[in-house]
Amino acid sequence: MKRFFDSSALVPVFYADHERHDVSTSVYLTATKDDFCARRSLGEVYATLTGLPVRPRIKGPEAISVVDQIRERLSLVSLSDAEYLSALGSASPAIIGGAFYGWLIAKCALKVGATALITWNVRHFNRFGPEIAQLVRTPFEILAS
Repeated sequence: MKRFFDSSALVPVFYADHERHDVSTSVYLTATKDDFCARRSLGEVYATLTGLPVRPRIKGPEAISVVDQIRERLSLVSLSDAEYLSALGSASPAIIGGAFYGWLIAKCALKVGATALITWNVRHFNRFGPEIAQLVRTPFEILAS
């Protein structure tokens, strides 16, 4: 199975008080360099962790350490200029606003031939059509398979 991790499945791994920490961590710890995440997701993980309303606050250097751990475990993928422009063209006019960023993540999953897009944002990705929806799995589903 070629697994692709969305940032929503990565953030709970590195925040122990998150309600989905245990299951997300269990799936993440089975990942190897044969699994993927979008390069863009590193920024999402950093922004989410440093923006959490928690005390003590997660500082930049701690979030960079998390990003480094993700980079060590997963292979990163990004879209080329041509792929990005194609994604823009294929999104319009159906995918608007912030949903476009999820569309880019989904396009990265397709690029690497992922057989599972691991996310907690199931509805977010399911709206992108059957090609994407057939890949979408929660960490619970991955553990059960």
